[in-house]
Amino acid sequence: MADQQADELSLEEVVEFTSGLIRIDTTNRGGGDCRERPAAEYAAERLAGAGLEPLLLERTPGRTNVVARIEGTDPSADALLVHGHLDVVPAEAADWRIHPFSGEVRDGVVWGRGAVDMKNMDAMILAVLRSWARQGVRPRRDLVIAFTADEEASAEDGSGFLADRHPELFEGCTEGIGESGAFTFHDGSGREIYPIAAGERGTGWLKLTARGRAGHGSKVNKENAVTRLAAAVTRIGEHEWPLRLTPTVRAALTELAALYGIDADFREADRLLEKLGPAARLVEATVRNSANPTMLDAGYKLNVIPGEAVAYVDGRYLAGAEEEFTATLDELTGPDVQWEFAHREVALQAPVDAPLFDRMRSAVEEFAPGGHVVPYCMSGGTDAKQFSRLGITGYGFAPLKLPADLDYQALFHGVDERVPVTALHFGVRVLDRFLRTA
Repeated sequence: MADQQADELSLEEVVEFTSGLIRIDTTNRGGGDCRERPAAEYAAERLAGAGLEPLLLERTPGRTNVVARIEGTDPSADALLVHGHLDVVPAEAADWRIHPFSGEVRDGVVWGRGAVDMKNMDAMILAVLRSWARQGVRPRRDLVIAFTADEEASAEDGSGFLADRHPELFEGCTEGIGESGAFTFHDGSGREIYPIAAGERGTGWLKLTARGRAGHGSKVNKENAVTRLAAAVTRIGEHEWPLRLTPTVRAALTELAALYGIDADFREADRLLEKLGPAARLVEATVRNSANPTMLDAGYKLNVIPGEAVAYVDGRYLAGAEEEFTATLDELTGPDVQWEFAHREVALQAPVDAPLFDRMRSAVEEFAPGGHVVPYCMSGGTDAKQFSRLGITGYGFAPLKLPADLDYQALFHGVDERVPVTALHFGVRVLDRFLRTA
């Protein structure tokens, strides 16, 4: 089995499936405004074509998840979860060079919303499993395949629903892989770095409410809710969070420092980041907590001072730093503004000295022999948070070999999202190699 690899048809299918999934508009606008079922049926049909028996599961009509299980050859081995989400963030067609839901393949590139986040990975999974069916391949350990709804919002209709209501489907799973890792990061000096996610900051989305005395806009008002809210939002936006290095980030800095021949002096981490140059982008967002104001809602008429004003803040906190995060928010909001979690999920850490990480590293290095694999912590979050409720340790592993002129991280939720066909082929080969022996 070791010398086998994904067949040639799988390389055609991964492009076809990426394009086909992009053409199915699964825009998640939040508040339940999304319908993943057509994409779920698309995935389930192709899983069935690989000889599997996929289940379609819904908490809310139209918000569909797909789960299937593949029996491994070693019944004593723990199972591995392989997951990807089906929903995407909104896209304004007028801003794009090529329509975001066309799935067009032009000049060797697949265009559209979801091309990297993350219908490409969904397509890779489908292509690999269908290749296995044609070749009669079985993995070493059981694989549980999950395509989820609602990842781009609260995950209540997706991985949260699956973890809470259908834990039996994930029996035996101890580890899992999902987005976002094993992509090519170019440092500008010719090095190719492949970061594999072994941690995520926690999610702390906040709702701030300021109350005051309503009144006429022409009168003096020392209890203006808008003023109170604006002051709190400014304090939050300007706050400089202290440096905090988690084990995952320390591991990332250690390997990057070794790659560049730099002393990994954690006592001067900011200085260390400066020495890393462009590679610091892989780490700099995860050495601190953060809180970014994103939405404001106040008033209903220009000459009326409202009695209430509301703001929303995208907060993220490091593993072990949640108490510091909440205490700081109490201080920054002050006595005139109340805050609460609009959505809250745990921070994650995964061991980088685990056999699974070594196997991911080996699979990438086999097909990118000049690449340098390093661990990193994601600044945002994935469905791995919800699956962690089941005791599943999550990693980000969605392999792509990208050209130097394509900024993978900028494409997430960005305009003109796209993925080269050659990157998809690399992803299929690496994923195939990894999953056979994981």
